[in-house]
Amino acid sequence: MKKFLLLSLLPLAVFAQKPSPKEISDWEKQAEQIEIIRDKWGIAHVYGKSDADAVFGMLYAQCEDDFKRIELNYIEKLGRLAEIEGEKSLYNDLQIRLLIDSTQAINDYKKAEPWFKKILEAYANGINFYLYKNPQVKPALLTKFKPWYPFLWTDGSIGAISTGNLTINELKKFYTNDYSPTSALPQIRDQHSGSNGFAFAPKISKTGKAMLYINPHTTFYFRPEIHMQSEEGLNTYGAVTWGQFFIYQGFNEFCGWMHTSNNVDVADMYAEKITKLNKTLYYTYDKKLYPIGKKTIEIKYLENGLQQTKKFETYFTHNGPVMAIRDGKWISLKHKNQNPQSLLQSWVRTKSKSFEDYQKAMDLNANASNNTVYADAKGNIAYWHGNFVPKRDTAYNWSEVVDGTTSATAWKGLHPVSETVHLYNPVNGWLQNCNSTPFTVAGVNSPKKSAYPSYMAPDGENFRGVAALRLLNQPKKYDLNDVISMGYDTYLPAFEVLLPALTKAYEQLPLDHTLRASLKEPIAELKKWNYYSSTSSVAATLAMEWAQRVNRDIQNVYINPGEKDQVEKTTEFAKTAKAETLLQPLKTTVDDLSKRFGKWQMPWGEVNRFQRLTGQINEKYDDNAPSLPVAYGSALWGQLPSYRSNPFNTNKRYGYSGNSFVCAVEFGEKVKAKSVLAGGNSGNPASKHFNDQAEMFAKGEFKDVLFYKEDILANMEKKYRPGE
Repeated sequence: MKKFLLLSLLPLAVFAQKPSPKEISDWEKQAEQIEIIRDKWGIAHVYGKSDADAVFGMLYAQCEDDFKRIELNYIEKLGRLAEIEGEKSLYNDLQIRLLIDSTQAINDYKKAEPWFKKILEAYANGINFYLYKNPQVKPALLTKFKPWYPFLWTDGSIGAISTGNLTINELKKFYTNDYSPTSALPQIRDQHSGSNGFAFAPKISKTGKAMLYINPHTTFYFRPEIHMQSEEGLNTYGAVTWGQFFIYQGFNEFCGWMHTSNNVDVADMYAEKITKLNKTLYYTYDKKLYPIGKKTIEIKYLENGLQQTKKFETYFTHNGPVMAIRDGKWISLKHKNQNPQSLLQSWVRTKSKSFEDYQKAMDLNANASNNTVYADAKGNIAYWHGNFVPKRDTAYNWSEVVDGTTSATAWKGLHPVSETVHLYNPVNGWLQNCNSTPFTVAGVNSPKKSAYPSYMAPDGENFRGVAALRLLNQPKKYDLNDVISMGYDTYLPAFEVLLPALTKAYEQLPLDHTLRASLKEPIAELKKWNYYSSTSSVAATLAMEWAQRVNRDIQNVYINPGEKDQVEKTTEFAKTAKAETLLQPLKTTVDDLSKRFGKWQMPWGEVNRFQRLTGQINEKYDDNAPSLPVAYGSALWGQLPSYRSNPFNTNKRYGYSGNSFVCAVEFGEKVKAKSVLAGGNSGNPASKHFNDQAEMFAKGEFKDVLFYKEDILANMEKKYRPGE
């Protein structure tokens, strides 16, 4: 282990490479081609002569709003978190370094088309010009951004890293030479958040125009709202992940796109047969021996204010990096976490002018982490379940570890879009996905599960899917306000299943049981509840605090082929659970509420709050500081307007994930849209746009999106060029 004592005592800024006079001159010239208009909500509308100009201005504006989040995203993708967070992030960094290679990113940049290189250079230049013009901003680590950085993070998803169920704990065990026999613990991928996407065809629209509901559920403040336009045909509005140069979920004049996460198999685990001959390690493939690939990875980490370095000798087979040991066998990972085509696809889809254009973007088969819900001005609606799907032999269970010694388990190219699960313009006129099965995406008009291999769509139903179908299966026509109202319906279908089991268990208690008296009033409160959450509902408080204390397995939303889905598992649990399993968590809930608040009869809005105080990555919460009541609850129980909240060494619960940027769009001769953002667009507590949308967000009230320049100018707060 090496220690860097002297260097680590000096501030990072000492080593910052100062921009050259030519760089400064070039940045200033490009800034002259760009205009940024901030509207009354602080939303940046960026206008450039070229697409590259728009990207330059867009990144400059992002930096103004929250540079620290931009920097942190790239520190993570560079595998350098431990340099600022210490040893706790060492194996997170190692995982990233095994899956994402800086050398490959540099080569991908060098091979990019000249027009795309201009975009990438504008990305870096916009950030670097901001740092040059704002020397008071002190980066934690990255003092100069490089144009190849985007090739480290090639889509906009919050959970873009796919490890095929291999965990960081397993990685640590393997690379600390802990080869003790073990079986992997199953990974519980619960989904308090998730995302919702709804598309409405003209036939069920009151105005005869297609509509799209964009409802990503992410960590709050993970994405800002922004608008970018150029004289080269770019005019896109929506949510951008901090530090990326493309609108991830949004719309242009012609079409809109919403991404939801899925459990499509895009990364596979292989059991390798390892042989040692003459001090050299070999792996077996089709009965031949091949030397194990080796790569030394050095990771710096912070310890007691000093930078230290740890070296890892890592291993690779032709399948990919060795990431774990299970039952004595080395496990390698086949994956595509770094894909230059994905970055290209992420950009070109934002300039689609028709359904055919969008289909061409999808034909790149490079989106490895998302479903897509789509609508356009011509009245088309569409759904794609995933996009990057390797072909595999269906004789194997690809959710488990497969044999790495045979070519029978090799990927056999990619499925074209025509072979993946998708649906265009269903006769019912609507499409929905809530991170749930694609086989209910259009109700009875959905694709049929039997037509596809299991690895292509293992996703099961969840309670948000149930909630969406309950509403959409009603014959109705919608306008934008109706779409928003539907998206904010507070019905919680999981409790339709769970609470009758709870009340039955109570009613079957012996008359002299100790829980009889203590739970009498709480059970009565729950029995009269209609399963809608609201700020005034005491039953909602009881139900949501109780449900999180019962069976952990019913919180597992993502499933593998052949497993029961969340709805099935919850139904089975409700039928078979013992009285103690149901009633004791309710007693614990009642006691806990009484301890926290002096009584258990607490309306949900008094317990469940929205608060934004500091703008820090890890927000601080304070029961004595102002906060707002929120009616919504966890998506886990079927809440469409997802709001994940917890106590943070506080008595009250505070939201930190769920509905973030939400937008309803109507397409036609002109685009109409309404949106709301968690808190506000700025990460600076001193800005009036830090919390100016907080009350609207808490109430589910939307603002009008300002898309056309005359409307933007009529609601302008300021106009400037980058650097002014």
